[in-house]
Amino acid sequence: MEEELKPFVDWSWCAANPGTFVLADSRWYLDGSSGKDAYESGHLPGAVFIDLDQWLSGPASPGAGRNPLPDPEVFAQGMRDAGISDADTVVVYDDAGGVIAARLVWMLRSTGHKAAILNGGIAAYPGGLSTESSSRPKGNFSSRAWPAHLLADISEASSTAYLRLDARNTDRFEGRQDPVDPRPGHIPGAVNVPCRGNLDPSGQLLPELQIRANFERAGVESAQNIISYCGSGVTACHNLLVMEQLGMGQGKLFVGGWSQYSRAQERPVATTIQPDAPL
Repeated sequence: MEEELKPFVDWSWCAANPGTFVLADSRWYLDGSSGKDAYESGHLPGAVFIDLDQWLSGPASPGAGRNPLPDPEVFAQGMRDAGISDADTVVVYDDAGGVIAARLVWMLRSTGHKAAILNGGIAAYPGGLSTESSSRPKGNFSSRAWPAHLLADISEASSTAYLRLDARNTDRFEGRQDPVDPRPGHIPGAVNVPCRGNLDPSGQLLPELQIRANFERAGVESAQNIISYCGSGVTACHNLLVMEQLGMGQGKLFVGGWSQYSRAQERPVATTIQPDAPL
């Protein structure tokens, strides 16, 4: 029986399975810097570039947030153009320890495709980088609806029936600053589990026991009744995939995140860490 692919793989796995996966570069930057420029300056040999703004996000709006999910056909077209087919296994990397790559991996896995984050990102590759553009024959990737059971809307994200995990850095969670959204702070009752806290200084996942302890301190022992959010549904995927890696199951993604919630003026905002009632 074929072994199940976990959400994170080490480069040793890639080296042991040559020719069995598509390598994808999904670098993207909140400050607007070009991921494509970074790719062209140097990427892992053979990797294709997937543009988050073009293929992994729909049009931004106050009611949907900065990076809503795209129409499924748009996503499918982006995968086909990159040479990715339904049967392919995709290993995705970035230069941020996987917190950006998580978006593409979550989108693929949630629609039934095989995908994983390269643990440690581009720095995990032991060889030299390439500046040659990589191309593959057009793929036959099918359009599939986004799974409703893995998504949360703003009403669910506001509900105390769920434990809401905020994946942003603590300064943004506490409302000390917010460079991109109109109201600083967090959803009342949410707990802060910064996705970058899952990583060591090199961008590798921390040991499992340490990550599990970080989640347990936030009251998380299972992904059941968990909603993960961030600024706009990108890095929140990292916490979801880490929980899945640890065998906790699958939580829900609030894609609109703080970029949607903070623009809903009727919704209350918290700017200090709030104690959470037990579920």
